[in-house]
Amino acid sequence: MKSKISLVFENCKKEKRPALITYTVAGDNNKNNSLKILNTIAKYSDICELSFVHNCPIADGNQIQNSSYRALKNGITLKDTFEIAKKFKKNNHSKPLILMGYYNLIYQMGENSFLKNCKKSKVDGLIVVDLPWPENKNFAKKCKKKSITFVQLLSPTTTKKRMKKIINDSHDMIYYISMLSTTGGKLKVSPKNIIKNYSMIKRINPRKNLVIGFGITDKNISALKTAQGLVCGSFLCKTITNSLRLRQNPVTKLDKVVYNLKKKIL
Repeated sequence: MKSKISLVFENCKKEKRPALITYTVAGDNNKNNSLKILNTIAKYSDICELSFVHNCPIADGNQIQNSSYRALKNGITLKDTFEIAKKFKKNNHSKPLILMGYYNLIYQMGENSFLKNCKKSKVDGLIVVDLPWPENKNFAKKCKKKSITFVQLLSPTTTKKRMKKIINDSHDMIYYISMLSTTGGKLKVSPKNIIKNYSMIKRINPRKNLVIGFGITDKNISALKTAQGLVCGSFLCKTITNSLRLRQNPVTKLDKVVYNLKKKIL
C-alpha cells in the first residue's frame, strides 16, 4: 500500500504543480494555537511538518529559534507534541504529518519508544536534522518497519557518489537543502541555480520524490515551482512573530499567508 506522502506527490503530479509543505513549531505560540494553526493551514498545505522543540536548535536561524523559545517558555514537551499530532490527525487523517527535530530527544526517549508514540499519533514521516546518512541507516530501517517515512537530507556540498547512496537508501521523500545556511537565511543562490542543482539530483533517480527547503518565501516560491515540493518554514515562524508583535491573531494571519503561498504555485 502506498504511503500518504507518496499519494500527495502523485496527486500533485496530476495537477501539474509542486506540493506545498509547511513547517510550524509545536507549542508556538501556545499549545492550543499550535493545533489551531495546523488545522487552519492544512486546508492549503499538502504536507504539514511539525517541529518537536529542542533548546539548542543548531541548524535553525533566529525565526525558528524565536518560535522554539516561545514554545519552551510555554512549557511544551515531547509528550505535548505527540498529543498535538494525534489531535491534528484525528481531524485530518488523510493529511500527511511529518515530525521534524533533533536526535537528542529521540535518544532520551529511546528509538523504539519514540516510534511507538509516532504510530499512536498517526505520524507519517520523520526528519532528524542531526542524524545524517550512514549513521541514520539503522533508525531509518526501524522507521520503515513501522511504515514511517524517514526523510533523508541532501545539501549543495553532498558529493555525487554520496548522493547516489543516500538516494538509494531513501524512502518516500528526500529533502534538498537549497543553500549553505541555517534556516531562514536570505536566499543566497538564485532560484535558477537552485533548480539547476535540483534537476541534476532528480536525474539520479527520477522516481524519487525530491523537495526543496531553506530560504523559501512568498517572494521566490513562484520561481521554484518546477520542483516536486517546496518547504516553507521560517517565513511562517516570522509571520507568527510579527502578528504577536502587532497584537494580531497568528491563526488568522497564517491562514491568509499560506493561502497566498498556495496561489503562487498553482
